[in-house]
Amino acid sequence: MVRTTFFSELEHLKSDLMQMGSLIEQAIAGAVKALKEMDLDLARDVMSNDKAINSLEKSIESRALMMMLTQQPVAKDLRVISTALKVVTDTERIGDQSSDIAEIVLRLGDLPHCQSVDDIMDMASCTINMVDKAVTAFINEDVAAAKETIKLDDQVDELFTKVRSDIIEMLKQDRSCEQAVDLLMIAKYLERIGDHAVNICEWAEFSSTGTLKNTKLL
Repeated sequence: MVRTTFFSELEHLKSDLMQMGSLIEQAIAGAVKALKEMDLDLARDVMSNDKAINSLEKSIESRALMMMLTQQPVAKDLRVISTALKVVTDTERIGDQSSDIAEIVLRLGDLPHCQSVDDIMDMASCTINMVDKAVTAFINEDVAAAKETIKLDDQVDELFTKVRSDIIEMLKQDRSCEQAVDLLMIAKYLERIGDHAVNICEWAEFSSTGTLKNTKLL
């Protein structure tokens, strides 16, 4: 009976993590769409919806801690619960960074962009894909998928380097472009989201194998 209750609670925990993953993917997509379309209302929605992500984070943490206290998990079960707490922390930070991007969009206003944001949009697509695959790998305890997802971070880093180089070149030609730093910050937030996705993959591997690599962000 105790084990049946534990596995039922674990499934609820995983379901909540999947829901949280879906919310942060929507947040990233909404933030960069707001940037591309200069949609300030959408940017405000992304910032407002961050409350739902934070609320779900607290719910997952409470469930996980209650499982530790009442279900007396051992060995791998305890590892799954403890790593779920780590994953939810990375996930919540992704939500925060998506909200930060939306806040920058509001600061930029509805003025035309001083340079193309296509590479930033490509970065967003890569990070959304990484987040989706990372959370799914953790839920399914799929170490192979986690390792493959980590490799995608190279694409995000390459795009960030390109965005940074393009902005530096633009500033050489026009030092008066006030958008430059803001666009670079958006790209930096997306790079960090990629790093958090890598963390989730590494927690997935630790949950399954007990081996932990150095995570990029703690």
